[in-house]
Amino acid sequence: MPVGIPVAAPSRRRRPLPSRKWVAGTGAAALAGSLLALAPATTAHAAPTLLSQGKTATASSTEGPAFAASAAVDGNLTGTRWASSWQDAQWLQVDLGKSATLSHAALTWEGAYGKSYQIQASENGTDWRTVTSVAAGDGGTDDVTLSGSGRYIRMNGLTRATGYGFSLWEFQVYGSTDGGGPTLPGGGDLGPNVHVFDPSTPGLQTKLDQVFQQQESAQFGSGRHAFLLKPGTYNGLNAQIGFYTQIAGLGLRPGDTTINGDVTVDAGWFNGNATQNFWRGAEGLTLNPVTGTNRWAVSQAASFRRMHVKGDLNLAPNGYGWASGGYIADSKVDGQIGNYSQQQWYTRDSSIGGWSNSVWNQTFSGVEGAPATSFPEPRYTTLDTTPISREKPYLYLDGSEYKVFAPAKRVNARGTSWANGTPQGESIPLNQFYVVKPGATASTINQALAQGLHLIFTPGVYHVDQTINVNRENTIVLGLGLATIIPDNGVTAMKVADVDGVRLAGFLIDAGPVNSPTLLEIGPQGAGADHAANPTTVQDVYIRIGGAGAGKATTSMVVNSDDAIIDHTWVWRADHGEGWGWETNRADYGVRVNGDDVLATGLFVEHFNKYDVEWYGERGRTIFYQNEKAYDAPNQAAIQNGTTKGYAAYRVDDSVNTHEAWGLGSYCNYNVDPTIVQDHGFKAPVKPGVKFHSLLVVSLGGMGHYNHVINDTGASTIPAGSSTVPSTVVSFP
Repeated sequence: MPVGIPVAAPSRRRRPLPSRKWVAGTGAAALAGSLLALAPATTAHAAPTLLSQGKTATASSTEGPAFAASAAVDGNLTGTRWASSWQDAQWLQVDLGKSATLSHAALTWEGAYGKSYQIQASENGTDWRTVTSVAAGDGGTDDVTLSGSGRYIRMNGLTRATGYGFSLWEFQVYGSTDGGGPTLPGGGDLGPNVHVFDPSTPGLQTKLDQVFQQQESAQFGSGRHAFLLKPGTYNGLNAQIGFYTQIAGLGLRPGDTTINGDVTVDAGWFNGNATQNFWRGAEGLTLNPVTGTNRWAVSQAASFRRMHVKGDLNLAPNGYGWASGGYIADSKVDGQIGNYSQQQWYTRDSSIGGWSNSVWNQTFSGVEGAPATSFPEPRYTTLDTTPISREKPYLYLDGSEYKVFAPAKRVNARGTSWANGTPQGESIPLNQFYVVKPGATASTINQALAQGLHLIFTPGVYHVDQTINVNRENTIVLGLGLATIIPDNGVTAMKVADVDGVRLAGFLIDAGPVNSPTLLEIGPQGAGADHAANPTTVQDVYIRIGGAGAGKATTSMVVNSDDAIIDHTWVWRADHGEGWGWETNRADYGVRVNGDDVLATGLFVEHFNKYDVEWYGERGRTIFYQNEKAYDAPNQAAIQNGTTKGYAAYRVDDSVNTHEAWGLGSYCNYNVDPTIVQDHGFKAPVKPGVKFHSLLVVSLGGMGHYNHVINDTGASTIPAGSSTVPSTVVSFP
């Protein structure tokens, strides 16, 4: 009989095997089949509750109308049953209605039983984890121990014992819905590495200096710090900001917290070279610089948000050594921004008094006072507005109460969100957040999310042995002081369901030594819900593979949900530090976008073994892209891509009909084998709806070269030799 054709209840089916005795309430069972070690044959259970009976059940298939999935959870132990089609790899799942702490499951098989199967749990019905496996089942009733929690429980049948399908009289899931312990509290203190000051508190400068001494050169250290300044005026401060250090005002508006002094980043620790000044940030402050000019000499993963500089801003280190790109958003600089040696920079939704010069790629969107587009010389790319933006959520004080402000979405934004006073958005009390502190487990974090709490990660390093599942719409996950999440045992660090309005902000994901298939997933595979009115945002979320130690991940960030906004990220496969090398920190793909209508504003992705960015979704847009190809490719063969030399830094799939990008640069520095040649930096289908503006490729000192900029368009960098002169394309096609 062909697979999948419904049949009536067959009279020739075997009678069920005699069931082993299973006693509800005690859970005593004698399981004669061979189970894997994590499913003990005999288990005692302490008065669990039957959770599955009468709940919604679905299945991969049914043998016919008489064998619906619901028959396996109706309480009729030997009268009704679910039966699948007659082939392997079938499943039956039940929605418990809410997340539960799992105890055990009893599977009462009809004669057509499962030889091998898994019991899997999920919080969202999409992302599954195996909690028990049976390798050599022999029918009857299997009573198997479960652990962990989940809302959806699935019997995932792998191989059948007979030529018929999988057939269950009853699938009974036991546990509790009390979370296995007391309800987690919201709010509380922010931990020892959040330093809160007001203008009258003594010792602020001393504490700033002390932390800076620890963090100035601690590029791959474990220290994490946040300085939060209550509203008021602070005189004579020089806040030098080192690695993994955040300084922020606790006012709702930047003008609420004023420093008569400076917030400084320089590069004395690296002999005046700022190209490794990563992982730090400044937010929500008004500065009156002592000399009239504030210095902010940073490179990737360093954000400057909601800042008002009443003077000039210098983006170069003392001595004007190299700097390698940064990000300004929702800020006002009354004077001129001195770009000087900054190789690339992106400024969004701000107001500036002027801009000094360009090096390779300076891009602006929605910036009052920005220079006009003049690419390729000077290398300015300017959009009058930003199509869609929503500022990063932030902590502030409402009187004496901490709240998190979630700014409203803006369309075709120009200038700051606070130009007319109080910004638009929603305030959420701290008691609606679970304050995550070092030592917290992934299980506890997921319990807090399942309770409906938002998350604030206090400064620290967090190892997670299971995926953090963000399943509720409008959930905020906010990191302070570059809080860092490290996935253990090859799990994905964080997954977001296909829901509206999730906001991820202010944290670092650092790959673990066991390869993770992904590190961050926005929406499950196949996501398709419309989130245009309330998109998910990813802001100041950085991903690192290697550098602090060996790490591996096949793909770092996957965006499956439609309408998502990626607003400032640095996704980096390390080229220095500890635990790096062509295979040591193997990471083939940086960012993969499958969702439609995804917007990236400030996309920094570097050094991946294959493609740095791949775009499969329709109507994607990128404003500013910075890339370096992997330095450490051992030879030409290592990056051979079929008949193509090298993997593009940014590839739009041939299936895509509409895509647009502005201000893109890719640089090569093949210092292991300088003879390596890339055919192109960018790859895209030639279609009317696919458009690129202001592209360039650069050979850094002649260490490798590009034959073209995009596809077969754009001059080779080879004639420039070692002079580091970009090859540019103004528009494509």
